[in-house]
Amino acid sequence: MADEDRVARWVERVATFCVDEWGLPPITGRILGWLMISDPPEQSAGEIADVISASRASLTSNMRFLTVIGLVRRTRRPGDRTAYYRIEDDAWQKVVQRKLDSLGAFGEIADEGLAIAGADESRTERIRAAQESLTWLRDIAARNPPKP
Repeated sequence: MADEDRVARWVERVATFCVDEWGLPPITGRILGWLMISDPPEQSAGEIADVISASRASLTSNMRFLTVIGLVRRTRRPGDRTAYYRIEDDAWQKVVQRKLDSLGAFGEIADEGLAIAGADESRTERIRAAQESLTWLRDIAARNPPKP
């Protein structure tokens, strides 16, 4: 199997993961996959579109999304009018941190739900089960932070 084919299959695996696990559009996952493995790491929108077989319009909106959430950085080279994109070095740490932050946010939502449910154990039991599971996961992550 040619190296190009292996890379294309790997990029597609990244895209599938992003779709299945995070609900992202396939093109977003393909962009992330390509930017992780591309050489050089900085790629123009045209280069990315060609490699992942995407329309420029679709690519542009997805690049804007990835840039706004901080996973991809837009750069320019001196004397070159073309914009280049690269995955941020801490992109995956940002993804994980957002997930951990959402666990903390759910704790506040659960507290409010418990206050609303009051003494009705059938309702508080379901809320507490969710709260305990998410708190457990958050605490594990806090004890084992990613290495920089």
